[in-house]
Amino acid sequence: MGNRGMEDLIPLINKLQDAFSSIGQSCNLDLPQIAVVGGQSAGKSSVLENFVGRDFLPRGSGIVTRRPLILQLVNNKAEYAEFLHCKGRKFVDFDEVRQEIEAETDRITGSNKGISPIPINLRVYSPNVLNLTLIDLPGMTKVAVGDQPVDIEHQIRDMILQFITRESCLILAVTPANTDLANSDALKVAKEVDPQGLRTIGVITKLDLMDEGTDARDILENKLLPLRRGYIGVVNRSQKDIDGRKDIRAALAAERKFFLSHPSYRHMAERMGTPHLQKTLNQQLTNHIRDTLPGLRSKLQSQLLSLEKEVEEYKNFRPDDPTRKTKALLQMVQQFGVDFEKCIEGSGDQVDTAELSGGARINRIFHERFPFELVKIVFDEKELRREISHAIKNVHGVRTGLFTPDLAFEAIVKKQIIKLKEPCLKCIDLVIQELINTFRQCTNKLSSYPRLREETERIVTTYVREREGKTKDQVLLLIDIELSYINTNHEDFIGFANAQQRNIVNKKRAIPNQDTVLVIRKGWLTLNISIMKGGSKEYWFVLTAESLSWYKDEEEKEKKYMLPLDNLKLRDVEKGFMSNKHIFGIFNTEQRNVYKDLRQIELACDTQEDMDSWKASFLRAGVYPEKDQVESEDAAPADSFSMDPQLERQVETIRNLVDSYIGIVNKTIRDLMPKTIMHLMINSAKDFIHSELLAYLYSSGDQNSLMEESADQAQRRDEMLRMYHAIKEALSIIGDISTSTISTPVPPPVNDSWMPETSPTPQRRPPSSAPPPSRPPAVRGPTPGPPPLNPTPAFAAPPIPSRPGLPMNAFGNSSQDPFSAPPQIPSRPARVPPGIPR
Repeated sequence: MGNRGMEDLIPLINKLQDAFSSIGQSCNLDLPQIAVVGGQSAGKSSVLENFVGRDFLPRGSGIVTRRPLILQLVNNKAEYAEFLHCKGRKFVDFDEVRQEIEAETDRITGSNKGISPIPINLRVYSPNVLNLTLIDLPGMTKVAVGDQPVDIEHQIRDMILQFITRESCLILAVTPANTDLANSDALKVAKEVDPQGLRTIGVITKLDLMDEGTDARDILENKLLPLRRGYIGVVNRSQKDIDGRKDIRAALAAERKFFLSHPSYRHMAERMGTPHLQKTLNQQLTNHIRDTLPGLRSKLQSQLLSLEKEVEEYKNFRPDDPTRKTKALLQMVQQFGVDFEKCIEGSGDQVDTAELSGGARINRIFHERFPFELVKIVFDEKELRREISHAIKNVHGVRTGLFTPDLAFEAIVKKQIIKLKEPCLKCIDLVIQELINTFRQCTNKLSSYPRLREETERIVTTYVREREGKTKDQVLLLIDIELSYINTNHEDFIGFANAQQRNIVNKKRAIPNQDTVLVIRKGWLTLNISIMKGGSKEYWFVLTAESLSWYKDEEEKEKKYMLPLDNLKLRDVEKGFMSNKHIFGIFNTEQRNVYKDLRQIELACDTQEDMDSWKASFLRAGVYPEKDQVESEDAAPADSFSMDPQLERQVETIRNLVDSYIGIVNKTIRDLMPKTIMHLMINSAKDFIHSELLAYLYSSGDQNSLMEESADQAQRRDEMLRMYHAIKEALSIIGDISTSTISTPVPPPVNDSWMPETSPTPQRRPPSSAPPPSRPPAVRGPTPGPPPLNPTPAFAAPPIPSRPGLPMNAFGNSSQDPFSAPPQIPSRPARVPPGIPR
C-alpha cells in the first residue's frame, strides 16, 4: 500500500494516548484523530458500527451519545474490544460492549439524558477494520429534555469545539440526505473552525429515505453546496433492520447494491459506501499524520527532555539489587543534610521567591522579632519612676538621704534585667518552630520512603528538643551572669556625673542622634478612612524620631501629610467583618484631631508580623500603647506626684543611669542570643545530621522495612518509565517513516459561501423536463457522466456479493445549484417507474 510506516504509527499514537490517559496527565500533544460531528439521529453511530462490522453502540430516540467516545480501530487477526477503564478485560461479545458503554455513561452523567465532556476510550481489534482513531460526539440539539440543563445546546456545542478546534483533528460532518443541507449544523460548526475547508469531509446518510422524485446526485458530485474535500454517501440500516438484528455484512451488501442499481448514483458507485469512506478516512488520516509529523516530532522531543531529568534516577533502578537499599539510604541522608544546610545558610540554586523560608525566617526572628520583644519590656515611664522613688526611700529608711544611693540603682537594674528572660526564651521557641518546619520541608524528598521520612523527622526533632533545654539553660546563665555583677565602669556607661547633668525636662526616653532626623522605618500601609472621606488607600509611610509622614509612592516626591509624634499613643483595632488585614490606631492623648477632622487614624497591615514590626518601630520612636498609660494613671499613688525637689533629682539621675545600663545589657543580649542559638542549636543540628543521623537510623530498626518504597512512588516510577520508553519508541518510529508515502494533493478551494446561517434554502427540481416514459435509459445509466469533482482518491473495490433485495427506486435531484440563475418553482413531479439498469 506504500503507507506501511504510517500504518505502524497510528497504533503507536493510540498507545501514547492511552499511556498519558492512564497516568492522568496530558502529554500536550494534539494527536491526529477524526471527530464525527452531526445533529441528533443523523446516523453518526451507525457509520461507526458499519466501520467495525458489529452492533456495539447504544441506540434509541433523542440524545443517545452523551459522552465523547474515542474509538480506536486496530487491524488485527483476532476480534475483540477493550476499554481503558477496564484494563486487562477483553470483550468478545459486542452486546457486552454496548452495555458497558451505557453503564459507564450513566455512572458519570446519570440516567436521565445528562451529558459530560469526560471521554470513554474504546479500542476495537478486528481483521475487518483499517487503523483509524475516531471520536463519536453527542449530536447537536436545540431543546432540553428530561433533567438536561436549559443550556444543553451550548454545552454540546462547546464540547464539540474542544475537539474540532485542534488543527490535528479531521472533521467528519455527517448530514442526513432527507434534510436541508444548507442548514446543516455539522457543516456550520465545521466552517467556523475550518474556514478553508482543509479538514472537513462531508458524509451524506439516509440516501434511501429521500422523497420520491428527488436525489442527492448534484451534492455527491460536489456541484451543489460544494466542499473542498467533497462528500461521500452511505446507506445505513433502518430501525426496522436493527430491531430485526439484520447483519451488518448484509447491510453493506445492500448498500453496495443500492449504489450500483440507483440511476442517479450508479456512475459513481465506486466512490460511495462505507468501505470507500473507511479507506478514504484512513488515507486522509495517514496524510494528515505525515503533514503533522515535524511538529509532532519536536513536541515529543521536548517532552523527552523534560522527562529525562525525572527519569535519570529511575533509569538504572533494579529492585533485586541487594546494595540498592543501602546506597539509597546513604544518598537520601546526605541529600537531606545538604538541603538542610542550604535552607539555613542560603543558596543560589532553587531560591524560593514566594515567601521567606529557613534561614531567612530565623534571621527575621533574630533581628526584628527579638529586638521588638526587648523594646516592649520597659516603656511604662511613671511606673518605673515610682519604683525608683520607692527604692530610694527604702534604702534610706528612717534617714533622709543626702546622696543618690547605689543600692537603689542596682535594685532597679536587676529587676529590669530579670524581665529579659521571657523574650529570650520566647525567641528560642520561635527558632525551634522554624527549625522543625525546615526539617519537614527538607524531608519532602524522602517521600518515596515513608518509613525513612517518619524516622528521620522523629530522630532529628528529638535531638532538637534535647538541645532546646541546653540552649535555654545557657541563655538563662547569660542573664544570671549579667545579674551577678553590675559593671558601672563600662565604657558606654554614662556615670553619675553625666546622669546628673542630663536635662530632666524631657520625660521621654532619650532617642539616639537627636540632633539629626533619624528615619526609623519606611514601608507601605493602608490608611483606613470612611468612604465619605475618600475611602481606604495605600500610601508609603516614613516614620522618623519626630514625625510620621505618608507619600503617594516610594519615590517620596508627593507628600500627603506629616503628623508630629507629640502626645500620640497606639491602640489595637478589631478587624472588620469582611477584612483580613491587621489594624492598629494612632490617636492624640489631648483629644486633638490627628488628621483632618479625625481624632484617630487607622493603619492596616497584611500580616501580624508586619503589624508587630511597625509597633516596635513606633515604640522606638517613643509612641507607646494606650493601655499602659491608663494603667499607670490608675495605679499611681498620690505621693509619686508630690516628690520634693531633691528626691525628684535623685529619681531622674537613677532613671538616666538605669536607661544607660539597660541599653548596654540589651545590646549585649541582642548580640549574644543569635550566637548562642546558632552554636548550641543550629550548628549542632547540622553536625548531628552529617555525622550521627545515619548511625541512629541504622540502630532504629530493620533497614529493609526502613527503605520500603511507597506504593505511589513505585507506580509513579513505572508509569514514568513507560511514558519515557513510549516517547522514545515513537521518536524512533517517526525517524524510520518514509516521507514519500502515497498521498493526495490538497484539493483546490471551492466557493463555500453557501455555508453561513443566512444561506438560502435551495428548491427541489424534477428529474427531467421531458416526460418520464420517453426518457432514454442511458441518461442516468451506468455510462459515466461529467468528470467527478470529488478530490478523494478512487479506491477500486471488488463488488460484494449479495442476496437479491427489493427493487430500488430511482430518484431525482434534490436541489438546484444556488450559483446559477434563480430557480423556477415547479409543481411536485409525478412518480417515476423504477429504472432498469443494463
